[in-house]
Amino acid sequence: MLKALSDLVWQESIWLPPGKTWADMEDLDGIVVAHPRDLLFTVPLTLMLWTTRLAFNRFIGMPLCHWLGMREPVRKPVQSNPTLEKYFLQKGRNPQEAQMVLLAAQCGLTLRQTQHWFRKRRNQDLPRIDKKFCETSWRFLFYLCTSISGTLILYPEPWLWDVAECWRNYPVQHVKPTLSWWYLTELSFYSLLLLSLPFDIKRKLCKMLKYMGFSLTCDILFFIFALLFFYTRLILMPTTIIYSFFSDFFKVLNPFLGYYFFIVVLVLLNGLHVYWFSLILRMLYNYLVQGQMTKDIRSDTEESSSSSEEAAAEHHPRLKNGVDRGPGLALAGGHRYRAAEQPANRYTVAE
Repeated sequence: MLKALSDLVWQESIWLPPGKTWADMEDLDGIVVAHPRDLLFTVPLTLMLWTTRLAFNRFIGMPLCHWLGMREPVRKPVQSNPTLEKYFLQKGRNPQEAQMVLLAAQCGLTLRQTQHWFRKRRNQDLPRIDKKFCETSWRFLFYLCTSISGTLILYPEPWLWDVAECWRNYPVQHVKPTLSWWYLTELSFYSLLLLSLPFDIKRKLCKMLKYMGFSLTCDILFFIFALLFFYTRLILMPTTIIYSFFSDFFKVLNPFLGYYFFIVVLVLLNGLHVYWFSLILRMLYNYLVQGQMTKDIRSDTEESSSSSEEAAAEHHPRLKNGVDRGPGLALAGGHRYRAAEQPANRYTVAE
């Protein structure tokens, strides 16, 4: 069964140009070519990277975080409330204001107290700063190492400077061992990211400087990143790599199914680059208008409450049915919620 599946996935008509077979993909006369079986090396490499990451977090990341004096902000534990906890876990972390009113009436709290409870409960689930720093520093270290090694490995290659060379003698092309292992390591790293995606912290490289308090340096690096992203993703990639698929390819080869597959992937990737750069532009615009960088939309930011708001949440007067009659019930449109002045038995109980 496995052989049948392998034969189905690695059909010659899918991955090879017309007239080429897997028999042509053999190492001859000192020419070492890429083989599908080489992908199996990503399994042990992924395990090695996972082990290395755990060791880095424990013996380097955490001690470095503490040595730099990073301190976790004090988070007061949220008061136990089974009704609100059930809603938080089952229906949502950010209920609408109308639902807040119903929950407040059901629990015998004011609207402001209910809003304060949900805010503290959301903050309680945020990842710790040491974990965020470890995740960021691990990725920084890997990207730094692969960038330096990749530059040294790719610099001598002729197809780095002339993309048309990628199609010469394709697919029977010599692959140096260092180049092969570099690509396999990259593939293993992103395979590990894919497997750990549900558990990883949403943090990126410049955030490490943010945690260390170098906000200005972080902003400068973000501007440099924006310029490099624009040039490499929106100018260099379409005008060289994608262009070569539509121009240089047809000078030496005839199209096959794998060719159309990679064209679709590259065009979709370029569309994602356009979308990501629009987010970068929005952050840059806010920085120029407001004088400070807005938060990354991928990030989890702790919601703060002023001292006066916390005091009001603790001591704000409430009615017997638990509904706040004060200004906390004024909705965004400026109109008061009429249900707030009704008895508790007029409410629909939140499930």
